[in-house]
Amino acid sequence: MIPVLIVLNAGSSSVKFQVFDMPDGAEPRLVWKGLYEGLGGAAHFVVKHAGGANLDEISWASGEDFGHEEALMHLVSWLRQHQEGRRLAAIGHRVVHGGEAFSAPVLVDDGVIQTLDALVPLAPLHQPHNLEPIRIVRRRLPGMPQVACFDTAFHQTQSGIARMFALPREMRERGVKRYGFHGLSYDYISSVLKDYDPRLAEGRVVVAHLGNGASLCALDKGVSIATTMGFSALDGLPMGTRCGAVDAGVVFYMLREMKLSPEEAERVLYTKSGLLGVSGLSNDMRVLRANAATDTDARRAIDLFVYRITREIGSLVAALGGLDGLVFTAGIGENDAATRAEVIAGLAWAGLTLDEAANRAGGPRISAGPGPAAWVVPTNEELVIARQTRGALGAVQAKLAS
Repeated sequence: MIPVLIVLNAGSSSVKFQVFDMPDGAEPRLVWKGLYEGLGGAAHFVVKHAGGANLDEISWASGEDFGHEEALMHLVSWLRQHQEGRRLAAIGHRVVHGGEAFSAPVLVDDGVIQTLDALVPLAPLHQPHNLEPIRIVRRRLPGMPQVACFDTAFHQTQSGIARMFALPREMRERGVKRYGFHGLSYDYISSVLKDYDPRLAEGRVVVAHLGNGASLCALDKGVSIATTMGFSALDGLPMGTRCGAVDAGVVFYMLREMKLSPEEAERVLYTKSGLLGVSGLSNDMRVLRANAATDTDARRAIDLFVYRITREIGSLVAALGGLDGLVFTAGIGENDAATRAEVIAGLAWAGLTLDEAANRAGGPRISAGPGPAAWVVPTNEELVIARQTRGALGAVQAKLAS
């Protein structure tokens, strides 16, 4: 039977999944992809073939107590009914924070869970939801190999100075430093850039992961040397609902003068800021674009987003010592031609020139002339998790055989 693995990305009320065949000696091959949403309420399940055609769809009424555990057990049952000569061999998980302990994917055991649980304060909106399905699988499917793959691991190549805050040593020793996130996405872009532009893959590149979560990463020969997110996923660029970089004094003002509790302040910064907070309308760039001509605040949110992207790219160009190329990826980066055009217009100083027709067509190359190249490259974090899960299992098996 063909071994398959499930890649899981769990949120507070959703579980995204992809199922990969693992043929011997070949790249993991996507078979099915799907989503459980509305967990804890009116839950909905949809699964599609790799090509995008719907395969199955089920809804549950509100009040049926259908949560993460029920979703995962339903998925396992669904796979058994549709296994077609396949057997479930492992589960790979996206875990936002690996801290200093994990610079590579790791086979999960009790000690790993304990270490990751201690990192919840560093990623309070993500880490608990990432860990919940790991615990469920260990309880309900004992013996099933699970691999944790980290968004922070890719950035551990950065220098100590690049990861440091100007804070007392004792805080650094307690783990207060720049970690960086979206590493699974940057890992994928780094791995495929040679297929688009071999010269650029060996050069100085800024990758713009622009979606509801947004960040930038400076790659030198495919290796991360700087990124905009830092200690938490709040830092750097404005995002859909997150503030991005903000003067720490603003937080003190919220606590002292506005009399917000720490929990209330955290909620504002994570869920009521960014594009949503500035526009007062939406965190969805498509909605903002549709209203920008008549809604001043929608236009202002877009302008701030673009301004901060271009300004932060300038800082990464300084870290790289120059720029050979720019890559757009993730939801906004891959699909919003207007944002790409505005960012490139703001980078004329760096020698970038837009090919307007190519940009409207979605690329992949959207630059013209002899200056730095600009590309649109769809990301694939799930494939990276599949690769890393397979690699971690193989490393363990090789160690046992030696």
